[in-house]
Amino acid sequence: MSLDASSLFARDGFAQNDAGPLYVRLQDRIKRAIKNGSLKPLAALPGERDIAQSLNVSRVTVRKALSGLVSAGLLEQRQGSGTFVSRQPPIVEQSLSRLTSFSEDMRLRGFETTSKWLGREISPPSTKEAFHLALSMQDRVCRLRRLRSAGGVPMAIELAVVPCKYLANPQAVKTSLYAVLEALGAKPVRALQRLSAASLSDDDASLLSVPAGSATLSIERISYIASGQPVEFTRSFYRGDIYDFIAELNLGQD
Repeated sequence: MSLDASSLFARDGFAQNDAGPLYVRLQDRIKRAIKNGSLKPLAALPGERDIAQSLNVSRVTVRKALSGLVSAGLLEQRQGSGTFVSRQPPIVEQSLSRLTSFSEDMRLRGFETTSKWLGREISPPSTKEAFHLALSMQDRVCRLRRLRSAGGVPMAIELAVVPCKYLANPQAVKTSLYAVLEALGAKPVRALQRLSAASLSDDDASLLSVPAGSATLSIERISYIASGQPVEFTRSFYRGDIYDFIAELNLGQD
């Protein structure tokens, strides 16, 4: 059932001090409505004209905003029927205080996960990988690159590098890398992560079904086994439009 535009969008348009292009602000407003439950899965959005009149913006602005959210997988458009919230809007919040694999994290949220392998090989480490994994340039590593999806929506591109002394056969990893490492007695128990902002290359943007140059969360993680030895160095690119990382902070004592 279609929703009245006035129940979703302020009638007085955007505040004067709002920053950014109008279509981006409209996208943010719709994403917040999906995230807080005001727009539920399969709900129909008001028509372009209703949204434009309610916010006092052009229909071109509305059309550009909706098109971007369709590309991101948050909305879907049906010929002759209108625009709807996707069946499983993949807005995900992940805690930075708990070490989990992608598969485990998505499973806890009720998403079915899939992976598309982009490469599995044994090779020498790069200089950076050797440094983080405490290896020499003569050592060998398993290099695992894949596209991670949840609920049928591309979520992240992940390159995991593991020393061959812990994982000798990259083909052994079918779904969860951490499950394989645990079975081999090399379960990661802690990790250090570094987050930064980046823009996706044309090829990576195509894999994630977003426009080229889209913002992404670049995450580098070094994981350690109980003995303190590094077991994994991973660099991932997460879609910035549907993935949020949260951290709980406590006031320190002087």
